[in-house]
Amino acid sequence: MKEAKIEEFKTLLQGQLDEILRDAGRTMAEMTDEKANFPDPTDRASLESDRNFELRIRDRERKLANKIREALERIEEGEFGVCDSCGEEIGEARLKARPVTTLCIDCKTEQERQERIG
Repeated sequence: MKEAKIEEFKTLLQGQLDEILRDAGRTMAEMTDEKANFPDPTDRASLESDRNFELRIRDRERKLANKIREALERIEEGEFGVCDSCGEEIGEARLKARPVTTLCIDCKTEQERQERIG
């Protein structure tokens, strides 16, 4: 893959990581805000439900952040865009759709097929 494309993906990944970290910081600030004291049990339950939903989203983003960091490491090591399974180059369209991927479309399809069977 050309250096310009790799830099493009690096910028994209770093931007995604920055956004995730910014959102996580905002969530923490909102959840530690003591203004949310509701004496009404229904309001309190609604708040707790919203918080649980927000935490599930942040947990998914935490996992994505780890994958982004791994992709950035692969860029630094010169391994970005190479399939972990077959060693072939991962298509640019696939990387644009999912820049954290480690498998080419053929290997990913086979992996999913094996998961359905097994």
